[in-house]
Amino acid sequence: MIDAQVDKPATAAPRSRLVAFLLREWPYLLMLLLALFGVAYTSIAQQPMTGYWMVLAPFIGMMCVIARWQEVHGRDMHLRLVATQALHWLAVLLAMELLYVADVRRMMNADAMALSLLTVLALGTFTAGVHVAAWRICLVGIVLGAGVPAIAWLEQSTLLILLVVSVLAVIAILIWKFDPRDAGSDPKPTSA
Repeated sequence: MIDAQVDKPATAAPRSRLVAFLLREWPYLLMLLLALFGVAYTSIAQQPMTGYWMVLAPFIGMMCVIARWQEVHGRDMHLRLVATQALHWLAVLLAMELLYVADVRRMMNADAMALSLLTVLALGTFTAGVHVAAWRICLVGIVLGAGVPAIAWLEQSTLLILLVVSVLAVIAILIWKFDPRDAGSDPKPTSA
């Protein structure tokens, strides 16, 4: 009997694994990248990005629906998924909008307003992940929530260095995990 894996080149497997990983995880990676961009830009620019977070909220809601669409079966369940996510993100947007009320706006400076919006968005993302039972979406919410103290307490150069090091570490791990040279290598027998 011939093994089907013998006919495949050794370098094709890791590249296809990387492509499969990116295709499978793209909604979460995109949400994470957009969240990291918002956190980095807020810390560097030192100005509120209120509009960005208000646009990102429905986008994350749409990503939640996309992430769970294949796992939900039937028209009624699809409608329920869309309806629950729409209501959830409407509530998050209303909570974010409450921060714009004149009385609240007078009590907070621009930095506090931006951090408050980011906190509401982080909580909304985490709870949306709980609702759709997607731990990766919960992780994006945690990363957003971690951005709040990072922006509030770290100097902008420290945060920038931290973000660059984090991104480089993720890239290094992905390269190490999907290194094509490791696919075809067999361990060498040791001589006794």
